[in-house]
Amino acid sequence: MQKILLYYKFTPIKDPEAIRLWQKSLTDSLNLRGRILISPHGLNGTVGGEMADLKTYIKTTKELPGFKDIVFKWSDGGREAFPRMSVKVRSEIVAFDAADELRVDENGVVGGGIHLKPKEVNKLVQERGDVIFFDGRNAHEAAIGRFKNAVVPDTHTSRDFIKELESGKYDDIKDKPIITYCTGGIRCEILSSLMMNRGFKEVYQIDGGIVKYGEAFGDDGLWEGSLRVFDDRMTVDFSDHTAVIGECSHCHQATSNYENCAYANCNDLVLICENCKQHPDLLFHTELCRERAAQVA
Repeated sequence: MQKILLYYKFTPIKDPEAIRLWQKSLTDSLNLRGRILISPHGLNGTVGGEMADLKTYIKTTKELPGFKDIVFKWSDGGREAFPRMSVKVRSEIVAFDAADELRVDENGVVGGGIHLKPKEVNKLVQERGDVIFFDGRNAHEAAIGRFKNAVVPDTHTSRDFIKELESGKYDDIKDKPIITYCTGGIRCEILSSLMMNRGFKEVYQIDGGIVKYGEAFGDDGLWEGSLRVFDDRMTVDFSDHTAVIGECSHCHQATSNYENCAYANCNDLVLICENCKQHPDLLFHTELCRERAAQVA
């Protein structure tokens, strides 16, 4: 039986290259596939493989000082969701362009938001009438799933968040209780600290992200829609009655189906229903992509 592990750990790493070599050797020996990023701030990974091999990976990784309390989240899927095993060193394990601003110690990110368990999220919303959910993902992810009435920033990549936060768009909510959220929690570790540094007074983050909230409440809580994931699965649903809140970019029919742009040099996706998908001419992210594809045809 195969599964996928999602995990991260913010802890100071003095020699990221040494950790890279160790992780690559370990994952190769266990026949795992996936992606792992390592930086001076910590480690961020998603790997798939056989259950027994993943359990060995967990046990071995936790033996390294600084990683013994790392939290691993299980998800449906397996090795085939990934083309290869990639282990790389980067300046950041999530690219916010905040490497110089982010501070990390043995306890994790310094100055970030307060962690809330899924039940605590619901409790805060019930007790406070002015709680605001703030999406810490890219806008295209929010198109098919998000917390109800959430603020969805105009972001194409995580690098857009600092400019968004400093734009003045959100000055009117800086004194309100804000719950940041993202897929597994890692982006909100950084985002919540960036928000605190820019004058947001009361910032929270969901412990374990949308994944843990969905495991706890399925589609019977405050989340609605599908979860966009970055492997061959594309999307994950939390129940058999998931709401379809996305709209086809052509006919506006309800859909949560993403397809790769038909222009090979475009890395963007097209939100498209099954009917429109049957027409190859519609599988382009933009009209410019269509024109460029025609030029190289």
